Amino acid sequence: MSIERAAAFMFAGSQATLIGPELKVGDKAPEFTAMGTNLAAVKSSEYAGKVRIISSVPSLDTGVCDTQTRRFNQEAANLGENVVVLTLSMDLPFAQKRWCGAAGVDRVVTLSDFREGSFGAAYGTLMKEWRLLSRAVFVVDSQENIVHAEYCKAGGEQPNYDAALEAAKAAK
Repeated sequence: MSIERAAAFMFAGSQATLIGPELKVGDKAPEFTAMGTNLAAVKSSEYAGKVRIISSVPSLDTGVCDTQTRRFNQEAANLGENVVVLTLSMDLPFAQKRWCGAAGVDRVVTLSDFREGSFGAAYGTLMKEWRLLSRAVFVVDSQENIVHAEYCKAGGEQPNYDAALEAAKAAK
């Protein structure tokens, strides 16, 4: 039975129910499988041993999601080889690949959760009413512990980039 958190996120003028747990600092990072832009399944375990910034967005084709992904792409250059930035959305892999090319985003790995919602349900970002992901940022250390978790309250809200980046730097 999945956990449902009613009225946990404001999207398109209405309250959305988020499916999945509200993860907290100190929790073990749940495993998930999403799809890469090459249409291959990507398991979160493929990044084991690395620090991960996991950025969850409703759609790359919207202003705040665009800004969020570009910001993490820009910051990724200063994080070193042991840190990977993953952006997850329900956008189709084709759209993610097109968007990254048009935006010049080359340091963020985009993954699509459209098939199973595996990430959204595991990380508590899957909007029941929309079947989109809510805006959230997680930092996972190399031991699979969540060292930063931020669930934004509304679609138009920017995450605290500095807090996420500091957590990633400290987790090295």
